[in-house]
Amino acid sequence: MPLSKTGLTPVAAVKDLIDKNILGKIYSVQLSCFWNRNEDYYHNSWKGTLKLDGGTLYTQFSHFVDLLYYMIGDIRDAKAYMGNYHHKGIIEFEDTGAAIVEFYNGAIGTINYSVNSYGKNMEGSLTIFAENGTVKIGGQYLNELEYQNIKDYKIENLPFGNTANNYGQYQGSMSNHDKVYENVVDVLKHGSTINTSSFEGLKTVEIIDKIYNSAINKA
Repeated sequence: MPLSKTGLTPVAAVKDLIDKNILGKIYSVQLSCFWNRNEDYYHNSWKGTLKLDGGTLYTQFSHFVDLLYYMIGDIRDAKAYMGNYHHKGIIEFEDTGAAIVEFYNGAIGTINYSVNSYGKNMEGSLTIFAENGTVKIGGQYLNELEYQNIKDYKIENLPFGNTANNYGQYQGSMSNHDKVYENVVDVLKHGSTINTSSFEGLKTVEIIDKIYNSAINKA
C-alpha cells in the first residue's frame, strides 16, 4: 500500500489526493461548522449587523466555503434553510443554517452550520465520499485527519495543526492569519506571487450569495 510521506497538513494532503485522482470520482461531500459565539462576541461591535457583517456564512464560515470551492469546485445550485434561534435581538441574521448544494462536476453536498454549540466551539469538518475512498478532515478547525479508508493508499506523517486563537473568554478560529499577512508583505516588497487571487475571493462570495439567495428563513 503506497503511503503519503509528504508531511502536509490534512487539507493539503487530501487536496493532493484529489489532484492526482487517487480518490477517483467524488460522489458527495459534507461540510460541518459547529461553533459558539456568545452575546459578548457581538456586543458593541459591527459584528452581527447585516450591513457590516453580512451573515454567519460570511464572518464565521467563509473560509470553510472557500475550502469547499478549493477542494471540490464551483456550485451550480443551492437550496437552504436558515433561522435565528438563540441570538434574537443580538444579531440581524441567522445563527443556524443547512444547505444542499450541487456542484458543476456532478457531486452533491451538504453544508450544516451553527454558532449555537453550547459553551465552546465543537467542530469544523469536511467528509468526502468518492469512488476509491472516504476521508474526513475534522477537529475544531479542519486541523485533524479523523478518518481515511482509501483504496491501496494511506496518508501518514501529518504534522500537528496550529492551536486556536485565544480571545480571553474563549478560543476560536485557526491561528493562520499570519501566513496571509506574510504573503501580502512578500508580494509588495519582494514581488512574490500572491497565494489567492481576487477571482478566488469573489468566487467564495458568489457561492455564499447563491446559498443566501436560496434560503428560507424559519425563525
